[in-house]
Amino acid sequence: MNALSDIFRNCGNALSCAWQALRYLGSFIWLLLQPKAVLAARILALQSQLAVCKHRIDAGKAPQPRFNQAFRILWVILSKLLDRWEDLAQVVKPATVKKWHTWAFRLYWRWRSKPGRPEIEPEMQALIRKLSAENPLWGAERIRQQLGLLGYDPPCTDTILKYMVKPRRPRKPSTTWLPFLRNHLDVSWAIDFFTVPTLSFRTLFVFIVREHGRRRVLHWAVTPAPSMAWVVQQLREATPYGVQPRYLFRDNDGLYGPGVRAFLDSCGIEEVCTAFRSPWQNPFIERYVGTLRSELLDHLIVLNERHLGCLLAEFIERYYHTERPHQGLDGDTPAPHTRPPEFAGPTTLVATPQPACPPSATPAIRSLSAPYPPRRSFSGGQRACGQEGPKARRRPSGALQNRRGRRAESW
Repeated sequence: MNALSDIFRNCGNALSCAWQALRYLGSFIWLLLQPKAVLAARILALQSQLAVCKHRIDAGKAPQPRFNQAFRILWVILSKLLDRWEDLAQVVKPATVKKWHTWAFRLYWRWRSKPGRPEIEPEMQALIRKLSAENPLWGAERIRQQLGLLGYDPPCTDTILKYMVKPRRPRKPSTTWLPFLRNHLDVSWAIDFFTVPTLSFRTLFVFIVREHGRRRVLHWAVTPAPSMAWVVQQLREATPYGVQPRYLFRDNDGLYGPGVRAFLDSCGIEEVCTAFRSPWQNPFIERYVGTLRSELLDHLIVLNERHLGCLLAEFIERYYHTERPHQGLDGDTPAPHTRPPEFAGPTTLVATPQPACPPSATPAIRSLSAPYPPRRSFSGGQRACGQEGPKARRRPSGALQNRRGRRAESW
């Protein structure tokens, strides 16, 4: 809409300038046909009026007159045709007329010449766009060299820049942090700590070792007082012989001291430290901690260390690894999930009850090689591991009921 209004405004100015020029030309032709006495009288009348106007302008009683384009072009022409034209300029200064001449000179040559380099062939334009779109890391010089290898006569780099595809967000030529993570998913692990409060207002520390390839939790442990020696022991249990990554991502926690660094160097593992206060540089394990909190820990109160170990064991090994789909794995689970066979007819879903876990079935430390704990519910409290609540009462074996709901014998 603004462009259309600008076009109409420019057209109106051009028509007004042409009309004023025609008026000046008609006045000039009419004055050529008049006798000298009439011309002298007209000149005297105009000079007297011009003197009054100039006096009012100098005194500040009248505003400075505004000149249109036709008036400027007329004075540019008169400055070329008349001698001592500076003496005739009463309202306008000679320097202003010279400035108008410079402006007219630029406008004339802008109209005569087309700005910029000549356009290249449409086939070459399409080829440059295709190369830049399919190879976002290539610059103009690289595309020019590639066009030369393909047998074309390549244009200069500035012309190639004109026709290259401009991304919405300019991409840096060097590899950023997230592409580095994606390129090393199968050979990189991550470790991290997070805290869990208990019913008695204690703080438990959970240590997690997670691989990036299949998003599996390889090792986890719970302790109320972590130390550097304890972290080294957990890493030793998580990396048996022949099972170790190439890169290990971690933050700048003080628990990862020189002992941890020496252990990783002896195992041939290169540690990658994130920047300070930059959890986004270790996104996979940070997202996993958020999943633990939103899907498990935010819905119950942890009683003690043993209770937390029981909860984490069943959540990780009976649900997270085998049942929970992941967007980064195209909807698959960390443990390879086999698809059920397809049935042509209707099917029926049958639920199979699982036995509750005994109190001593789940330790507080669980690694990848440990067996799966028995299944239990997530109701929390003492009933989570198969124990009965304080209000649960057990009947004697002889207490029976008849069809009417009455007891056949007393307690």
